[in-house]
Amino acid sequence: MKVGLLRAVGAATAVYGIAVTALPDLLARPSGLVDDEGKSEPATRISLRPLGWRDAASGLAMVLAPAGPALRTAACVRLAADFGDAVLLGATLPDRARKKAVAVSVGWGALSLVGLLAKERQPREGRPQGE
Repeated sequence: MKVGLLRAVGAATAVYGIAVTALPDLLARPSGLVDDEGKSEPATRISLRPLGWRDAASGLAMVLAPAGPALRTAACVRLAADFGDAVLLGATLPDRARKKAVAVSVGWGALSLVGLLAKERQPREGRPQGE
């Protein structure tokens, strides 16, 4: 497991989630959930805020969880959310936004998957760490 990569993904996810919670149009616009003037409906903003909060919470869990099983679990939750987003958004978003949303969701999920599956580089024997 690449702890540093997982923590970076978590931090980026948390920041984005907090931003979307405060400003849901950050997600509504690229998702095609706005009108011709680029404005979203109040119901759309209400619906997107919990997604932002979910991302903030799962991202913070990846940042704060101790390395080992807790971090692995937090990363799996994040991975499930990203791949779930790809499936659900891919099936429901307007055509003009679908491919981009799926690509972004799969991309973030792939980063978590790489972080989970990759091995940490071990220092060579006989060499002090940091060289």
